[in-house]
Amino acid sequence: MIDAMNENEQFRNWIPLLCNSTKLERIHKGYSSDGKYIVHDSNGDPQYILRTYSIDQDKDKRLEFSRLKMMEKHDVKCSRPIEIGVLSEQNLGYMIVSFIEGNEASEELLLLTEEEQFKVGVQSGLELKKIHRVICPDNIKPWDERILAKHHRYRMEYAKCGVSINNDVRLLSFIDEKIHLMKGRPNIFQHDDYHVGNLIVKDGHLSGIIDFNRYDWGDPIHEFVKVGIFSSEVSVPFSVGQIRGYNNHIEPNEEFWQLYSLYLSMTLISSVVWVLKVKPDELDSMLIKVHKVMDDHDDFKLIVPKWYS
Repeated sequence: MIDAMNENEQFRNWIPLLCNSTKLERIHKGYSSDGKYIVHDSNGDPQYILRTYSIDQDKDKRLEFSRLKMMEKHDVKCSRPIEIGVLSEQNLGYMIVSFIEGNEASEELLLLTEEEQFKVGVQSGLELKKIHRVICPDNIKPWDERILAKHHRYRMEYAKCGVSINNDVRLLSFIDEKIHLMKGRPNIFQHDDYHVGNLIVKDGHLSGIIDFNRYDWGDPIHEFVKVGIFSSEVSVPFSVGQIRGYNNHIEPNEEFWQLYSLYLSMTLISSVVWVLKVKPDELDSMLIKVHKVMDDHDDFKLIVPKWYS
């Protein structure tokens, strides 16, 4: 492990691009195993984000870096890829991206009026449309095959995990009734963690999107499950704005809501399994979110959530 007291000096010595930096400020938020730092320039201003990771992740991280280049090509408001490399002696890889000024939307939205929250939501929906311009490579299997296999794995693990969602019989029945809707859905680039914790807001405007490390390929509507679980509990106006902005300021059609509710219901199952594996101490808070979603959809008798109406 790197001595925290010496991180500044060590990384400046190891990575030439950082030699003129004055400070590396550790970021402790998020679930990623990466080391994350704000790099301050010679004037003390934030300039870059440095991410460090185990060298065995280098292949995947270089793919992630290339995806950020794709985002730059499509003028998506996100960090620009600056440099990626390996520190062989330290058994570390590193990625340097540009710093986005502002704070997480989860904090900033609470300081805005409802109208301003809605406008930021619209901006986030428009940026999401840009992200979804990137088409899936030919070597990726169809979306419905991949998501169905993943769901079956989660469902088996859920059945033996010892934790139950209230009225899960109804929930599982709803999934079984609707699961055919995934057939033939498009395969496009997904941020796959698009919520208020990964959106940066400054002066009442969306300034950027962060954390593309969970990117995937699949149905664009799947991106909205994080609205139902995370964003809507922070700001309903923002969440409505994101959906409206993405749908060109018109009401989503029946197909959107059918797929949205299907993917959201499936995510409730996987969320319980995930939290038990990764953050078991957060099970109670996750169940609160899960049961709120169940209530929002009246145990999935409703495909449009109450908060949207």
